[in-house]
Amino acid sequence: MVALPMLPLAVALLVFVFPELRRWAAVAGTAGIAAALAAAGGEVATEGARRYAIGGWPAPPGIALLADPLSVLLLGLTTVVSGAATFYALGYWAGHRDPDGRPDPRERAFWPLWWMLWAGLNALFLAGDAFNAYVALEVLSLAAVALVAVAGDAGALRAALRYLLVSLAGSLAYLAGVALLYAEHGLLDLASLAEAVEPGPEAVGALAVITAGLLMKTALFPLHFWLPGAHSRAPGPVSAVLSGLVVKAGFFLLLRYWFWVYGGWEVATGTALIGSLGAVAVLWGSVQALAALRLKLLVAYSTVAQLGYLFLAFALISEPGVAGNLGQEGALYLALSHGLAKGGAFLMAGTCLWAAGNDRLEGIGDTLRQLPVSTAAFALAGISLIGLPPTGGFVGKWLLLRAMAESEAWVWLAVIAAGTFLATGYIFRVLVPVFQAGTEPPPLERTPPRIMEVSALLLAVAAVGMGFLAPVFEPLMLGLQGPSP
Repeated sequence: MVALPMLPLAVALLVFVFPELRRWAAVAGTAGIAAALAAAGGEVATEGARRYAIGGWPAPPGIALLADPLSVLLLGLTTVVSGAATFYALGYWAGHRDPDGRPDPRERAFWPLWWMLWAGLNALFLAGDAFNAYVALEVLSLAAVALVAVAGDAGALRAALRYLLVSLAGSLAYLAGVALLYAEHGLLDLASLAEAVEPGPEAVGALAVITAGLLMKTALFPLHFWLPGAHSRAPGPVSAVLSGLVVKAGFFLLLRYWFWVYGGWEVATGTALIGSLGAVAVLWGSVQALAALRLKLLVAYSTVAQLGYLFLAFALISEPGVAGNLGQEGALYLALSHGLAKGGAFLMAGTCLWAAGNDRLEGIGDTLRQLPVSTAAFALAGISLIGLPPTGGFVGKWLLLRAMAESEAWVWLAVIAAGTFLATGYIFRVLVPVFQAGTEPPPLERTPPRIMEVSALLLAVAAVGMGFLAPVFEPLMLGLQGPSP
């Protein structure tokens, strides 16, 4: 289990010292992480949730890792999306070499930061205590901000600065909440806190500031203002991981706190408020995507909208009985399918920008007709984001609709219908020009390496394939209540 965060960290150090090994590191690092995940997942499947005290020191003061079905699902998503984006990045940076074959100076900074980001994600999804979750969150956020800045242009630097300020504010809020819990109970271990936290103003205040900090990092409306700039200005592989994975980190911790640490509380009022913000996010993000003038900006606003579905489901999880179980399954299914689909969509959008020199939607049909594999990737990712059968997005939305019907949440059901209609509009806004007859398109500035298009296509196919694997994932979708200490 410990190899999952330590291996990418070791690779980050390796490519920092020996940058010429980046290709071998990409292959060996990805394979090693996949093998470590398979081993950890096998233990969880056969023996249930597993705890691991690094160095044999139990928490506190030692670092405790926790692998349960929820963390294994998100670690699996991280491995698939990050792995595909890693191989995409090899092709992406190969195209940035100068005529003499010398690498772009930005690539030297990219690879160590990239593996640090991966290490931060794995550490966060395995965090068993509140402070180590904070440390992982910081590693993740700082690496993500730096990777946005790697693009190097003025727009990217402004977006990275805005992202940094919001991220720091979110981290301080989260840390303040953790400090309140520690002051009250003298505990940081999440399992121990789940047994110790009792109703009272201190506990409510701690949950409120923790939630505010994590919502900033997750970019739920109206705290999403930093996301479109950061995700659309970052290099292609970075956009895919930011949108597919990094925003899920805050969502993961919110699930841990609301339905495990505070799992025995009556939280319907709070989750209803969060669900209302999710409903507005679905509509606002979709309308902004329809109005976007650039492809990457359209995909970024789509992320704002798709995150709204996760928080609509968040509200349903607190419902008793069948509705709560369906809401929980729907939330996790949407999180996984969105990660895959959005990873594929952003890799495709990055390929368009890489090949054509711009990603303006005006004339996008001319570009896509010359990139049939990328067009197929966007189409497959798009139908999952819309929620058409038989995709993973369809399964997630269907579970949410059933949960809403069980709890008679008809207004939110109407929000899902409206969001689906708007998503159809912005996805087909990209695809329809491909099939419209036009003049001979101007040639692409450069032909993308095949690995870039194939990486995007594989993620999009996986998003569709999840629709056929619902029985496989179903046993892992329940059980937000973590193990006892």
